[in-house]
Amino acid sequence: MKLGIQNIFQSIWLTIAFVIVGGIMVYGQKSVHPRIYTTDQNKAVFLQTIENVPWKKELVTRKKERLQKYIALWKNDKEWLVSRLQMNWKTKHDKVYLEGGDFSHSEGKAPVPTVRFSGTRDWATEYRSPSLENITPYTDNPKGLYLEHKKTGKKEWVAPKESGHIIEGINRKIMSLVEDAAFLYWVTGDRVYADFATPVFAAYIEGMYYRDAPIDLANTNQQFLSGLATFEVIHEKILIHLITTYDFLYDHLKAQKINLSNAEAVFQKWGDQIIKNGVPNNNWNLFQARFLTYVALVLEPNSNYKNGKGREYYLDHTFNTSTERQISIKESLLVYDQENGIWPESASYSVHVITTLLNIITLLDHFTNANELSNFPIVEKAALASFQYLFPSGHTIGFGDSAHKKLPAENFELLITNYQKYGANEKRNIIANLLNDMIAEGDYKREAKDLFQLFFYVNNVVPNEEENEFDLPLVSPTFYAPNVSWINQRLGSEANAMMVATTGSYGNHAHSNGISIELFAKGSVLAPDMGKGSSYWHKDHTEYYSRMPAHNTVVVNGISDYEPMRSHHPFHLENSFPKTGETPIFDQVTFSNVSFVEPKTKARQLRFTSLIKGPSGAGYVVDVFRSRKPGSDGQRHDYFYHNLGAELKISSNEEVLKLEDTEDLGSHQGDLKAYDYLIEKKKLTTAKAVRANFNFTVEDGTSDLMEVWVKGSTDQTLYSAMAPKSKAITSGTSPKELLNKQIPTLIVQRNAEAWENPFAMVFNPLGKDEDNPILEVEYAQKIENSTAQQIQVKFKDEATQDNIVLNENESAIYDQGDLYQKGLLSITRTEENKAQPSFIFLSGMYRYEHNNWGIQASGAPVTFSFDIKENEIILQNDQPVVLNIPKPKNGSEAILYIYEGNELIDTRKGLKSWVNDEQLEFRLSKGYAKAVIKFQSSNNEK
Repeated sequence: MKLGIQNIFQSIWLTIAFVIVGGIMVYGQKSVHPRIYTTDQNKAVFLQTIENVPWKKELVTRKKERLQKYIALWKNDKEWLVSRLQMNWKTKHDKVYLEGGDFSHSEGKAPVPTVRFSGTRDWATEYRSPSLENITPYTDNPKGLYLEHKKTGKKEWVAPKESGHIIEGINRKIMSLVEDAAFLYWVTGDRVYADFATPVFAAYIEGMYYRDAPIDLANTNQQFLSGLATFEVIHEKILIHLITTYDFLYDHLKAQKINLSNAEAVFQKWGDQIIKNGVPNNNWNLFQARFLTYVALVLEPNSNYKNGKGREYYLDHTFNTSTERQISIKESLLVYDQENGIWPESASYSVHVITTLLNIITLLDHFTNANELSNFPIVEKAALASFQYLFPSGHTIGFGDSAHKKLPAENFELLITNYQKYGANEKRNIIANLLNDMIAEGDYKREAKDLFQLFFYVNNVVPNEEENEFDLPLVSPTFYAPNVSWINQRLGSEANAMMVATTGSYGNHAHSNGISIELFAKGSVLAPDMGKGSSYWHKDHTEYYSRMPAHNTVVVNGISDYEPMRSHHPFHLENSFPKTGETPIFDQVTFSNVSFVEPKTKARQLRFTSLIKGPSGAGYVVDVFRSRKPGSDGQRHDYFYHNLGAELKISSNEEVLKLEDTEDLGSHQGDLKAYDYLIEKKKLTTAKAVRANFNFTVEDGTSDLMEVWVKGSTDQTLYSAMAPKSKAITSGTSPKELLNKQIPTLIVQRNAEAWENPFAMVFNPLGKDEDNPILEVEYAQKIENSTAQQIQVKFKDEATQDNIVLNENESAIYDQGDLYQKGLLSITRTEENKAQPSFIFLSGMYRYEHNNWGIQASGAPVTFSFDIKENEIILQNDQPVVLNIPKPKNGSEAILYIYEGNELIDTRKGLKSWVNDEQLEFRLSKGYAKAVIKFQSSNNEK
C-alpha cells in the first residue's frame, strides 16, 4: 500500500532508531562498527565475494598494491605520510580568513597543528599539484606553496589563492590512502595497516577539532558557502574518507586510546557547517545531504551526546527538516518535474543528482533494510528519463555547463541492488538488460572504483532466464522538458540517426544562449554547444563560453545577453510534432517551433527546426529563424552556426567565393566581449544564396562533414571565423582529429529585421564515402505582404523534390498558384514520374488545398499526414477534420478504414465533394493514430 508523503517520512523513523530490521545489528550500550558499508556479521560472506568475484577482487588487489610503496616509505620513516599533510604545523593557527572566494590569511593559536584551508574557490590554476614524494615534510611557509608552473616547468613560491584546489587535493589524497589502509586492516587483520593509518587520521582530526570555520572578511555570499576544508560545502569529499576510516578502524582507535569524542565532535561540527551553509535549491542540496547521511550513520543516537546531535538529528535534517540553506530531501524532490522526471539543471548536473540520491537511499537502506527506494518513486522515474538526454551515440547533450558524456552506470547498478534485494525481479531484469547492453556496446566495464561500489554493487547483473525480454521505450521522437526549456527531436536509425536538441535558458547551470541548437548526424555532434570554460570564474567562461556567440543562435545588435547560471529565460513551445512520448506511424518528419523575447534588446525571436527523412533514408535539417527588434531604429541580427571541421568554404554555383580579411565583429565596435574570441575573421557581402561547406583533412583526402544551404537576402553579410574549441565534445561525439581544435564558425549577418524575411538554412550532413543526397536547394523570393518561407529541396536522383511552406503562425495565409494554405506548415514530397505525391505533412493547419488534396479543420488547427502508397493512403490526425483526396479513376472507389489501436472500428465510403467534382470527401470526428483509405474496384462488394 502506498503511503502519503508525511507517512513515508514518519515510517523512516520507525525503522531507523536503534534497531536494524532483521536483527542484523542491535545497539545497546556498545557502539558497533563498521556499519556504514558492511558489518562484522557479513564479513565472512564479503571475504568469499572478493575471492570469487574477479572485478571485486581486482579493486582490493589494486588497493593493496597502491599502499605497498607508501607503507615501505612509512616503515623507514614513521612520520613520512603524516608530515605531508597540509597543516599549520608551526603557526598552529585556529582561525581562517577569506577575501571573497580566495584565502586571505590565518591567525590565532591552537594547542596542536591545525588543518590548512583551501586556497581558492576557483579550481583553475597554472600550477601542478606535486606528488606526495615531492612535498617538503611539515611545510608551513609564509611565502605560500612551492609549486611547478605548468608552462615553464619552473618552481616558484605561490600564494594559496593562486594554487586552485591543490591544498585540499593533497590532504584528500593522503586521507584516501588512510581510508584504504583502514579497510584493509578490517579485511586482513594485519596491524601494519592500522598503525600506518592511525597517526595520520588522529593528526587531521585533532587539527580540525581545534580549528574554526572560515570567516569572509569581505562579507560576501562566500560566507554562506564555505565548508570546513574547502570553499564549497559540496566539495568536502575528505569527510567521507575520515568517516569510513573511523568506521573500519574504530576498535583499533579505541584500543590505542585515540580521543574518539573529538572525532565525533569534528563530525558534528562538519555536519553543522553543511546544514548552516550551502545552496538550498539546486544540486548542492543533494550533495550536502549525501555528506549528512554519512555523518548521521557514523554517529550514535542523540541520547549519547549532551548537545543532542546524533544519528536521528542529522537524519532528520537530511530527510525531513528544512533549514535556510539545507532543504530536506522530502522537499527537494518536489523540484523534479513530476510528469517527465527531469531535474531543473543542465544534463551533466541532473544525471549526477540521480546518482547522489541513489547513494543516499542505498546507504540508508543498508541501515534500515526497509526498501527505502520505494518511498522515492520519482528517483526511479528520473533514472529512466535520463536516457532522453542522449544523442544516438549514447552521449548526453551539452546545453549549459554540460558535456557529451555517458550516463553514469552507477545509477543503474544501484537500482539493480535494490531490486535484487527486495525481489523486484521484473524491474531488475529490465535494468540488467540495459546495463548489459551498455557493457556489450563498450560503453561500460563493470568494476568497483571505490568502497561504496565494492560493497553495494551486486556480484553480477545477468538477468534471470525467465521473462527477460521487455519492451521499454527509453527515448521518443520528441521530448519536451519545460522546466529546463529543452526539446529534442530524433529521426532515423543507425547510420542515418539524427537529432536536434533545442534549448533556452531555464534552471541552474544554464548559459545565456537565446534559442540554441545542437545537431547530431553521421555519428557526431556536428553542431555542438561549446560547453563551459576553464572554470566558472575564469574569463574564458564569463566572457565567451557562457555567452550567446558561443552558441548556435541569433545575437541582436551584437549585444544580446543576460545572466547565465541560474537563468529564467525559457523559450515558449509554440508547436511541435510529434507530441512528447508519442511515436506516430508517420515517421518522415519531426519539428519544433519555439518563441523567445531576447531580454537585452527586447527582440522577438521565433525558431522553427525540422528533421526530414530523405528518399534514401538520409535526413536533412531545415532551420528558419525569425528575429526582430521593436522600433524603427537600425537593427542587426547575427546568425551564429558552429560546426566541427578544420575549414569552412563558401561557394555559389559551384564556385568557391573569396572572403576578405576583416576587423568587423568585436568589442571595439560595441559588440559583446565574446566576439573578441573569434579569430581569422573573413567577410563577404552578397545577396546571393550560398553553400557553406565544413570539412577537415584526413589521411586519404578531405572529409566533408556538413553542407549548409544559406538563403540569400539584401542587407546580408557572410562571415567565416575560427572560434575557441568546444569543451563539450568528446571522442564519442567528434572525430578524434578535431578534439581540442578551434571550431569553424559561420556568421550570417542581416542589417535589417529578420522576421518577415527570416534566416533560412538547410543543413545537409555528409558522411565519409557517401554520395551527397541533396542536389539543390532553392529559396523562393519574398512574397509581398507575406511572411511565408518557401523552400524546395531537390534530391540527387533528379526526380524527387520536397516543397516546404512555412508560415509565421497558424493563422497566416499562403496563397500562390494552386496552393492555398491557412496554417503553419506543409511539406509535400513529389516524384517526377508519379501523378500523386509520396506524402503530404501538414501541421497547425486550418485549411489546405493543392491539386485536389486538402483538409479543413473542424475546430482547432490540425496536424495531419497523407502517406500515399500505390493502392492506399495511410492517414493520421490529431483533431477533427474534413479531408479531401483526388477522385479515383473510373471503376474504383475509396473506402476509409478507421482504427483504435490495432482494432478496426469503422469503415465508410468517400463522398463526392460538393465544391469540387474532382474530389472525394471524408470526415474524422476526432484524432486517430491510424486510418487508411484503400482503393478497390467499385464492383467488389466484399
